[in-house]
Amino acid sequence: MSSCCRGKHSDLQSNSMKVLVLLVCLSVGCLAQRPRHCRYPPLMSGSLSVSTANQKLLAFSKYIYDGLGERIRFRQFGLYDNKTYHLDVLLLYREGVMYKINNKNRTCTKQHLSPDFHPLAVPRNATLMGQVVLGASSGPGQGVLVNSWYGEEKTKTGSAKYFTTVTQFGCIPVSTLYHTSSGDWVVNSFYNNVIGLVDPQKLNPPFFCMNAEQGDEDEPVTFLSLFKE
Repeated sequence: MSSCCRGKHSDLQSNSMKVLVLLVCLSVGCLAQRPRHCRYPPLMSGSLSVSTANQKLLAFSKYIYDGLGERIRFRQFGLYDNKTYHLDVLLLYREGVMYKINNKNRTCTKQHLSPDFHPLAVPRNATLMGQVVLGASSGPGQGVLVNSWYGEEKTKTGSAKYFTTVTQFGCIPVSTLYHTSSGDWVVNSFYNNVIGLVDPQKLNPPFFCMNAEQGDEDEPVTFLSLFKE
């Protein structure tokens, strides 16, 4: 084979290799950009507003979330059916227990908690609806890229359809809509999210809960039932 032919053959191999590398890079890039099911950061604190379409419920909550220890603390103030209420609960999924805490009277009640941990994550069976940018997107660094998912979960009274939105980077919760079996919409909006635990001692039962007796309710409490579905 002449040196000319060898040169052309070498150039052809080089060009083919470049095309192959380019295709691989494009494929990897597309896979990396495709939204995937994700879990919220394992330790997180923040605020949460809860409302229903029929306007019976309007509430604001502070939450502390420990995905590693499977613990959630909610302190909620709200208006339900034109009556104000306060709810302070500690969900201990490993123990299968929920504590309703009354710091004013230093009393505590204990209830069975559903063993299915609700990790505040995008469920594995959720289906991607789409990806959008919230806020301004006219320049780099402006707006927030979010993914929206939908699916269905079992509840105490049947099932609930949900639509949940999280950020593409970090899987930070933005909002969740539940359509309960009673036909009502429950809207949860997250804000002031902080990665980490601001007040970790709140994830332990107060001392006056140590002797709390467990109730004889027929059904265990679930995560969704806290929002008065």
